[in-house]
Amino acid sequence: MGATIEIQDKLTVSSDSTHYKCLNCDSVVENNFCSFCGQKTSTHRFSLQHFFVHDFVHGVFHFDKGFPHTIKELFTRPGHSIREFIQGKRINHFNYFAFILVIIAINHYLGTLSNINRDELYEAKFAGFQKVVKEYYKVVALAGIPLFALTSYLLFRKSRQNYTEHLVLNIYRLSAYLIMSTVLVIISLFYSNMSGLRIMNQGLAVSEIIYSSWFFYQYFSVFSYKKWILTLKSMLTAFILITINNGLIAYAVEEIGLYFFK
Repeated sequence: MGATIEIQDKLTVSSDSTHYKCLNCDSVVENNFCSFCGQKTSTHRFSLQHFFVHDFVHGVFHFDKGFPHTIKELFTRPGHSIREFIQGKRINHFNYFAFILVIIAINHYLGTLSNINRDELYEAKFAGFQKVVKEYYKVVALAGIPLFALTSYLLFRKSRQNYTEHLVLNIYRLSAYLIMSTVLVIISLFYSNMSGLRIMNQGLAVSEIIYSSWFFYQYFSVFSYKKWILTLKSMLTAFILITINNGLIAYAVEEIGLYFFK
């Protein structure tokens, strides 16, 4: 075999042949698709152009296979599996746009069946927030992702993951939280004790911080961070996302609701 060379950080090709290495299963392939797992050999690095032009349209109008697999991975090895997805192992994962849209739709639909309004789970009332959520639930649920991505991008710059890759990983991370939130919504269909539900809701907020710390720790564990630094960065990022960023978004939506939704 001749020496190997890298092509756009995506494929490995032998200098004396036209064989490519599949990034999903490491099998040698000759054509556009791997004959073992079916993934395309033209796996790309994420960019804003591909994010909007291809994946957004594909995520909205097509349903890929892998929905149960993606849920399982998000709750067993979340950071590792999403890093592998971003780096090229994508054949078994559900498209991230389609995934979060399905989760949001299920969460919202089940919420309409419950006799409990979401703002009742909090001590303070958020009349403006609820007005906006009632009409634009999907928009509100997705609104924080650009800010989440910017936060993790700035705190993990050493990893050299671009901003679009941070968008993708935060979409999956948020999807996992929405799944946990859906469980609470399902409980509220059969359990109406407000004190108990408020305690569960507080537990959900703590669980989101713990989960996000775990997610970031796993994802960035291969990028030469010392363990104690990675632990602190993961916990700090999770804390900022869940408390400060979510708080800013909730405040902005509340003000919009009070001002424009009379």
